[in-house]
Amino acid sequence: MPRNNKTNNKTKVIIPIVVIALLFLGIGVGMGYFKKNLYTVMKVPDFELTDQNSKKITSKDMLGKVYLVEFFFSKCPTICPVMNTNMKAVQNEINDPNFGIVSISIDPENDTPETLKEHAERIGAKSPNWHFLTGDRNYIGDLADQFNIYVGDQEDEGESLNHSGMIALVDQEGNIRCRYNKDNMPILYYSGLNYEDPEGKTPKLTGRYHPDREILIEDIKKLLK
Repeated sequence: MPRNNKTNNKTKVIIPIVVIALLFLGIGVGMGYFKKNLYTVMKVPDFELTDQNSKKITSKDMLGKVYLVEFFFSKCPTICPVMNTNMKAVQNEINDPNFGIVSISIDPENDTPETLKEHAERIGAKSPNWHFLTGDRNYIGDLADQFNIYVGDQEDEGESLNHSGMIALVDQEGNIRCRYNKDNMPILYYSGLNYEDPEGKTPKLTGRYHPDREILIEDIKKLLK
């Protein structure tokens, strides 16, 4: 009988230890999941616009490619040059025929295909899959709403050319994807801006840090594997 009591006592001690070990193992696996896997935000909205070569480009044309979507305009004096520079850096780093960039102008009245072609050449957009798109402004505004990326109201003269510096990452199946933050929450979109701090808390046009550019490159490579 005493032996059985000792055995039972050992069992009572071992079971909680095993449970705790499994709990920590589960947490570790969960953290690994969040680091390695990307969240599916939603299906990319359908679009059909004209690129810098006067060619119609649609969301269906982009199926099979991993690509980025940004809203900008060529005469923008503030965040657009920063975003374009960061997109160019991503283009140069990835250098893959299955990768593309879609830059949609919110100023189509000025950003004709000819103007966008000159802009693309000026900033060094070399990839044949980097499409600078233009079209009807109301259509583009509605498209931005569907992406949940802010673009100013066309009817508001002071706001019409304001826009977000956020970038959507789209996978080969046409899903908008993103990574999880340190709190295991999906970030939804990536920033195309520069920052004065490596953590990406304070945006600055002349900032030397661009943390989202680095994680974007990592996540594009994950999707291209």
